[in-house]
This record gives sequence, structure tokens and C-alpha cells, in this order.
Amino acid sequence: MISTYTFAQSDSIVLKDLTWDKDSPASSTELLYLQEILLLAGLIYSANGLQKHPTLLLLHGYPGNERNLDIAQVVRSHGWNVIYFDYRGSWGSQGKFSFNNCVEDVVNVVVFCEKYQDSLKIDTSRIVLFGHSMGGWVCIKALQQLPTVKKGFALSTWNIGNDYKNVSTEKEMLRLANDPNTGGKYFVLNTSLKDLYTPVMHNQTYFNLVNDGITLADKQIIMIDEHEGNKKLADKIKENNKSYFDYEVWQTDHPFSNKRVSLINKVLAFLER
Repeated sequence: MISTYTFAQSDSIVLKDLTWDKDSPASSTELLYLQEILLLAGLIYSANGLQKHPTLLLLHGYPGNERNLDIAQVVRSHGWNVIYFDYRGSWGSQGKFSFNNCVEDVVNVVVFCEKYQDSLKIDTSRIVLFGHSMGGWVCIKALQQLPTVKKGFALSTWNIGNDYKNVSTEKEMLRLANDPNTGGKYFVLNTSLKDLYTPVMHNQTYFNLVNDGITLADKQIIMIDEHEGNKKLADKIKENNKSYFDYEVWQTDHPFSNKRVSLINKVLAFLER
């Protein structure tokens, strides 16, 4: 097992324009994922070349203002496909938004990738998850349901259950959920705060990632935060991990505004290791 507690150093990145493959050039294509009878909106940044490509899935946060599409462009230039999608009930995707549904949506997008691997040129043996904020929680939960996906990058993970571990009444839960500093009601999400947070109150064990270390033992995971609030979570994953785990705390803000180059380099190194 390899496990490190370090700080980011890289502050440069070399980019150049792509020379298009004449038979199968890099492109961006809108996708509609069928989730039961619902449609999820998304897009794929397809890499150059006729061969199948490893593929990165970008999992956005709550509600998903930072999409990390700068990462998508650079990763695609290194020969990877990148898929971005909006969970059901968010940003125009059909259905009802819930934290559990977000996890299920990731699982179903991976199934979608397997079904259309030939037409989308996806190497399904090399699918990696990247989640930001709530997407970090989704990333870690989805990894546990995806035996063929071995890598997850969790950026500034919102450990949902930890925030509500001491909440015992619906009134207190709704008061916290309505706090504008922690989110509040987003118009882009097709759900009520009561419906969204009641499952958290009633199943705090499931929603708190601290309880998931054992089930992540064979996964390669990177966690990067802008605070030390996830130190206990990182310790629990490290304690059980037998594959690869790296945890870092950077001096930055929640969207990593001043660390985009370092972040991109970190993602590239993780994909290529």
C-alpha cells in the first residue's frame, strides 16, 4: 500500500494544440443518458483516434456551479475521453434529485458506457471517477458499487452525513439545510429540502463516509481538501486501503480558484500512474 500526506508543488503545465486524427478527430458531443424512462443531459469530450480510450467521469457538486471543464479539455488532450453529466432532477435533467439518486446515476452512466463502448470508443477497463464537493461524496459511494472502476479522485469532499450526525429532529434538519452558507434551496434542483435531507437524518450511517473505509480497500483514491475537516475520514480510508491512497490539504478556496494548474497536474498524474 502506498499512502502519502503531502502538499502540491506543481505550478506549470505545458499545452499545445491537437493535431486532429483525420479518421476520428477529437470532438465534443451532447449525450442523453436513459435512466429508466428519464433522460439525463450530458456531453462527452472525445479523444483523438479510432481506438478505444480510457474515460474520466466528472461528477459535479451541489448544485454544480463549478463543472471543472478545464480539467476535461486538458485530460482529453492526453488521450482520454471525458464525460460530464447532470444528475437527475438537476440543471434540466429529468426526474427527482436526491443524494442516493446521484450515486445511482453514476452507476447507470457506467452501464451506459459499457453498452455504447464501441460507438463512443470507451475502454471500459479504464474508467475513473472525479468528484467535486457533493460529487466527492458521490464518487466515494459510487466506487463501492462499481467493481470494475478502480480509481476515484475526491476533491473537497462534502461528507454529508458528518454535517448532520447530531441532528435528531426534522425542524433542526431543515434549519441547517436552509442556511445560505451551506447551500439552501437551489432552483436548479427538482426536489424539496425536506425530501432531500430526511433520508440523511434517518440513515446517518450510510451518509457518513467515515463508515466506508473497509469497502474501499481495493480502490485507488486521492482526496484533496482546502480544509482539515475531512482528516478523520482520510485516516479511516488510509487505515483500510491496500491499493493506493493520497490525502492533501492545499491553501485555496472551495472551487480551488488559485490551484487549477496544480489540480490538473495532480489529476493527470493519477490517471497515468
